[in-house]
Amino acid sequence: MALDVRIFETISPSRFISFTIPNPNSPSHLLRVAVLDSPIHSSTRIAAAMLVPKHRETDWIFSTESGHLQLLLNLPEISRLILIGGASDTEDNERLEQRLKPLVIALSPKTLTKEEVPFLIYEDDVVSRVEIERSVGPYVGEMLIEDVEIEMDLGVREFRRRLRFKRMPNLVQSEIKIVPGRSGEEVKLQLRELVHPYLAPMVASLSLIGYELRGKPKALCIGVGGGGLLSFLKLELGFEVTGVEIDPEVLRIARGYFGLEEGFASVHVGDGVEFLKRLSCSDDDDERKFDVLMVDLDSSDPIHGVSAPPVEFVARDVLLAARGVLVSGGVFVINVIPPSKRFYEELKYVFREVFAELYEIDVGNGENFVLIATVSVRDGKRGFTLENLAPVVLKYIDAIQRI
Repeated sequence: MALDVRIFETISPSRFISFTIPNPNSPSHLLRVAVLDSPIHSSTRIAAAMLVPKHRETDWIFSTESGHLQLLLNLPEISRLILIGGASDTEDNERLEQRLKPLVIALSPKTLTKEEVPFLIYEDDVVSRVEIERSVGPYVGEMLIEDVEIEMDLGVREFRRRLRFKRMPNLVQSEIKIVPGRSGEEVKLQLRELVHPYLAPMVASLSLIGYELRGKPKALCIGVGGGGLLSFLKLELGFEVTGVEIDPEVLRIARGYFGLEEGFASVHVGDGVEFLKRLSCSDDDDERKFDVLMVDLDSSDPIHGVSAPPVEFVARDVLLAARGVLVSGGVFVINVIPPSKRFYEELKYVFREVFAELYEIDVGNGENFVLIATVSVRDGKRGFTLENLAPVVLKYIDAIQRI
């Protein structure tokens, strides 16, 4: 049955329509077209088109409803996005765009003119990728483990292993640097390097511990993911690490693909809030007192996208429990992705009510902030010494600001 293009004359929020058409450059091959109307109301009626990068048609960001939604949320000025995928390896994108202009004009809202339908370019740093495994966890849902080759500055390329969750298709949940093995050999995992953007700032926060650490310092990590932070704390800094992860499948992946060994950390499977509250009520000081508590948890909803931490984690009783598991000079470090300025200001207000001092690191990626709360007022001296670490960590020590 022929598609009536009149249905595209107006924006219908959250509408999704897909169909196939012959490739105008090669009629024997089909292109898949998806017309996506943003769920966000806007006074503008701007449409744009985008060619799906070659060999990326099955990627979550282009093939799932949540992926399409994330694309739209990242393009708030666009009311309608027209995705076109299926171009062949040898296809000339510029030539294909020219041939597709009459189509995208026909699929655009009635009020738009030809000049108002640009072709956008989807850009990321991925040069190539190999899917390692897809898995499903009882709490986080479907996950993807993949090895990618990425383009760094000055044309340098680097290999990484990544963990992604389907509920946030374009978000890299965890990643570590790898060195590809020769034919028949396994890849080598570089567990002493931090590549995920907010992990170096979280480690830099250790400089605010209010005393000189002796013996084996203790760290409690809520949210394990791929386990890169836990492995680094153990291998590079000599911490005794306790972890809490709600999804047992995530923990299996961390151990099977990201190098988190049993001896690196004692990991408990369970809810982080319940674990904190239970631990704070323990009579055993040796069990419950930590030098640092690090929290890396996120939540997502269909409209606002990813945010961190989950709202329930920063309730006053939870923060009091967090303070209760730390020694007097200890620090609470948390990764924050604020969905709004108001959320972030309210978050800082609650922290100030419970902790003595509050510090911030702007990660600089336009998304993450690291908040550091101290149990007691500091005397101005640096705590845990980090001078022997990589320059990327030292850079963030200088970026710590009291707020």
